[in-house]
Amino acid sequence: MQHSISITITGKVQGVYYRQSAKEKALELGLTGQVKNLRDGNVQIMATGAQEQLAEFTAWCKKGPPRAVVAGVEITELPLKLFEHFTIARF
Repeated sequence: MQHSISITITGKVQGVYYRQSAKEKALELGLTGQVKNLRDGNVQIMATGAQEQLAEFTAWCKKGPPRAVVAGVEITELPLKLFEHFTIARF
């Protein structure tokens, strides 16, 4: 069964390849969705997949790529959102 979540990551998460690394991890896990930088310096991800895949992905989000310093991760359940791929959204 597919689920969708929104993840907001705070800390030093822009300029450290967080979006690209998140996309690579999502594709590795078979997730669809999108990742984008927010104007406030945070990163937001919307992801759709099986519960186990999403759990593994959110665990990864709490660490992020090597240069990231994650201060917090907020996860919100969403109504099912269908995406074709996992993409990096730009402003």
